[in-house]
Amino acid sequence: MKTIWALARSSHPEPVVAVTSVCGVLAVLAGRGGWGPVWVMLAVAAGQLFVGWTNDYIDRRRDTEAKRPDKPLARGEISSRSVAIAAAAAGLAIVPLSLASGVPATAVHLVGVMSATAYNLGLKSTWLSLVPYAVSFAMVPAFITLGLAHPHWPPAWVTAATSLTGVGGHFAQARPDVERDRRQRVFGLPQVLGDRGSAIAAALFLVAGAAAIAYGARNLLPLVVVLPATGVAILPPVAAFRFTLLTAGVTVVAFVVTAGTALR
Repeated sequence: MKTIWALARSSHPEPVVAVTSVCGVLAVLAGRGGWGPVWVMLAVAAGQLFVGWTNDYIDRRRDTEAKRPDKPLARGEISSRSVAIAAAAAGLAIVPLSLASGVPATAVHLVGVMSATAYNLGLKSTWLSLVPYAVSFAMVPAFITLGLAHPHWPPAWVTAATSLTGVGGHFAQARPDVERDRRQRVFGLPQVLGDRGSAIAAALFLVAGAAAIAYGARNLLPLVVVLPATGVAILPPVAAFRFTLLTAGVTVVAFVVTAGTALR
């Protein structure tokens, strides 16, 4: 049980649960019937677990050096071999689970996973650190709509909204580690901007995502309900990240209320 618990914590569980749940909701809204939403969630969960575990595996030495209390690998609670095996298993599951949504959907899902993996492999330490988040989250609605009985690309404003929200999450997620990352010579865009700059960037991108939904839905409700997201600019880093996840959930609810059929 200790190994399972450590593996769960190494997977970056909050984003895994949040992204997987949102994709399940979007699949239902798009009209995926029967087991469709379940297959979507399983595929997305496999991709998220793969990305989370590879992130901790690749950063294991850096995390150990920094004495990260939130990293089971750094604390010696689990072996690097166990995390590597779990990541490999999740990676192998991505394709068959995605194929339940069809070949085109599988292709865009793999693009999203590869983009996130590129972040783990080095883009996180460059000014291009936001690009994998922008690309990977942009693939989310496409994975849903290309898996429908009549496959199609989602509206551009939906893609823009998910991409902008993902980038906002990047800045919020990086905030707790900005100073520690700088000491270890990791200079992604959040580290270059610093904690305050990243806080402001997170707020702006989250609001921009909501504005994209408001534009597409021709309804100001999404923008109004997400305006409190500007609070991430003043909240402490860890609280700001959790608030960002909550804001993403609120954004989805606003999307459901104002434009729930846009993906059909």
